[in-house]
Amino acid sequence: MATLLETEAVLKRGLKALAKADPVMAALVADGVTPKLRKRPPGFEGLAWIIVGQQVSTASAAAIWGRLRMILDPPSPECFLSLSDEELRAAGLSAMKVRTIRATASAIIEGLLPLDRLHELPADEAHDLLTGVKGIGPWTADIYLLFCLGHPDAFPGGDLAVQEAARIAYGLDMRPDARALTALAERWRPWRGVAAKVLWAYYRVAKAREGSPVT
Repeated sequence: MATLLETEAVLKRGLKALAKADPVMAALVADGVTPKLRKRPPGFEGLAWIIVGQQVSTASAAAIWGRLRMILDPPSPECFLSLSDEELRAAGLSAMKVRTIRATASAIIEGLLPLDRLHELPADEAHDLLTGVKGIGPWTADIYLLFCLGHPDAFPGGDLAVQEAARIAYGLDMRPDARALTALAERWRPWRGVAAKVLWAYYRVAKAREGSPVT
């Protein structure tokens, strides 16, 4: 079982390991770029919340989720499947998100997506189980593993902010795509999730500093 990112002590252990493995990460941490744990509850509710929030603003996601939670009582796979498409669309869900969350709920009930034991699996294996559900893409899988389970090696290589932070921090000419960033991230195993958190934190710092690269 992986050591989950549930305490500041584990986070600090990951930061220390990253600094030892990568001088750029060491420079970021030394410069005060320290991330927060920022965990959300795991399970169906957490995964559904992430799906709801895809490709919409934080405010819009919160509004849609608030309306959905009023009719999703309890927030379980069974309850979601009992709701009609009309009710779900009225809450603000797109047709695609309705299909994705329905597929997710069905996979959980059928035992194809064992959310209750994903934390026991290596990040790549857990990722494959999540993306095996129709509609769940790599970004959604990695965000769930990192922020709901606290998996220290989950890595959202397709996240644009992480890509841009890596470009600035490593002085790259172009923003790396998901494949290039995932290759770069190999040096951070088994703490790729902590590295992602560092890069998110650095993204905010770098924008405030007008994109000065870290050397």
